[in-house]
Amino acid sequence: MKRVLLVMLAVAFSAVSFSQNISGNWKMNESKSQLNEQFSFSPKAIKITQDGNSLVLVKTNEFQGQSMEATEKYTLDGKDCSNPGFMDTVKKSTVNVSADKKTVKIVSKVVMDNGDINIEEIFSIEGGNLVFVSKSSSSFGESTETVVYDKL
Repeated sequence: MKRVLLVMLAVAFSAVSFSQNISGNWKMNESKSQLNEQFSFSPKAIKITQDGNSLVLVKTNEFQGQSMEATEKYTLDGKDCSNPGFMDTVKKSTVNVSADKKTVKIVSKVVMDNGDINIEEIFSIEGGNLVFVSKSSSSFGESTETVVYDKL
């Protein structure tokens, strides 16, 4: 019985641990990125802290010459997480780690008066860079960006 319990705990722990730790300070490499031509919502920098079941993203955006920082906290166990959105909204998300533990995907919804915004964010490490694919859809249309970040 103890052996079965230990095996179950090991499987459960491996399901939530992300084998490629993406922690660090990352800065956008615009020349390697595929950004929207008119306007990009992608952060210019991301500070990621990954510790066990916890994932914290501090995203730095620039808008009209001003720098803004947003902190998002997640768990890697697939449970619902809530973070402040923009304009007093709430960003509700779930995080899933791929079966090969090489990518982490955050699926979010922001409920707004004029329609929901659905967001999918995928993080992976490729060639020493953080690759961030962001897809969103709303009543305003769909958007996809692939952003490459260099580690600082």
